[in-house]
Amino acid sequence: MRIAFYAPLKPPHHANPSGDRYLARLLIRAMEEAGHEVELAASLRSRDSGGDVLRQKRLDRIGRKLAERYVRRLENRPDSERPDLWFTYHLYYKAVDWIGPHVCRALEIPYVVAEASVAHKRVGGPWDYSHWALLDALNLVEGVVTLNPHDAGCIPDHVPSWHLPPFIPSGLFSGAADQVMENRKTITGRYNLRSDRPIMACVAMMRPGDKLESYRALSAALRGMPDLQWQLLVIGDGQARSDVEEAFRWAGQDKVVFTGRLEQAELAQTLSACDLYVWPAIREAFGMAFLEAQAAGLPVVAGNAGGVSSVVADNATGILTTEGDVAGFASAVRLLLTTPAKRRGYAEAARQRIASHHDLTVGAQRLDAILTAARRNYVAPGLPLFDFAHSPTRNRPDE
Repeated sequence: MRIAFYAPLKPPHHANPSGDRYLARLLIRAMEEAGHEVELAASLRSRDSGGDVLRQKRLDRIGRKLAERYVRRLENRPDSERPDLWFTYHLYYKAVDWIGPHVCRALEIPYVVAEASVAHKRVGGPWDYSHWALLDALNLVEGVVTLNPHDAGCIPDHVPSWHLPPFIPSGLFSGAADQVMENRKTITGRYNLRSDRPIMACVAMMRPGDKLESYRALSAALRGMPDLQWQLLVIGDGQARSDVEEAFRWAGQDKVVFTGRLEQAELAQTLSACDLYVWPAIREAFGMAFLEAQAAGLPVVAGNAGGVSSVVADNATGILTTEGDVAGFASAVRLLLTTPAKRRGYAEAARQRIASHHDLTVGAQRLDAILTAARRNYVAPGLPLFDFAHSPTRNRPDE
């Protein structure tokens, strides 16, 4: 089928890397692997981080105009070039889809969203206007795709949902894992590491808030094991890099090495050369880096936050500890650093689990089944011709 794709928070072609951009690209890739034709229907960034009602109303007006313009462009197209379904990725009160619902009503096509969440505490506050727009959109959906199973509790009870386990193109990482000795020689030489000592890795953006807090928790945990001969590769970059470097200054350059951000091929090579993946995951959604590390053959020690348990199998592919428990996290790291046989067992289980549950091909098949069901079960609401200037679904305050 032909799918109109939209990501209101950050379009998939945005210049700045992020987890949202990465997931948007993966969803498009999965759709295309399943044989669908994907069109980027809009690039409007609708994020309102400050709760500015005037901005929300302006975005609403822009969204209606863009929807009208999009529908008019389709008037002279043959049916084969018109979308069969609209798919919006990442929908919440700060980043509302002001376009898709209008298009779906006008064209009478199903509306599907992924990673949606509702925060009812926003009623009456600075995001009240966008909150009600979000609810309007969710009243129209055929269903919500959840990548994090915990998100199912963040959508209204009457809204159908499908769980889609997160996925990655694991072949690049598993292929690197087949060349461990060669990669380890390359990486230890590149970063001046000791090949006879365990090498740990973590991958994360360096930004204030939860990420920085996780870095600081990791530093505190490792600081408590001066008796062990470990090494750590910190992979990532961002505006809080100086704060992250400061958090690990006590360790010295022979213990902690900052690689900066790595492209996928280099990341796969680097991860496969390591022995253990570590990340406290404070307030983490689920963490795509956990999938990449396991595909590359690394066991994991992680904080059991959000949906992390859906991508790391506790006592099978790694160890999950209580979120924010620095001592418990350090104890789990110590256990795996000192028991190579357990590390190897977890590593092999991790590779197998990613290949069977979280590979792109598996994700494409699951997503295809969701989209096919949404289109098959769709019943047009039979509304009169949609009036873009005055949405019939929401009683807006006077503008």
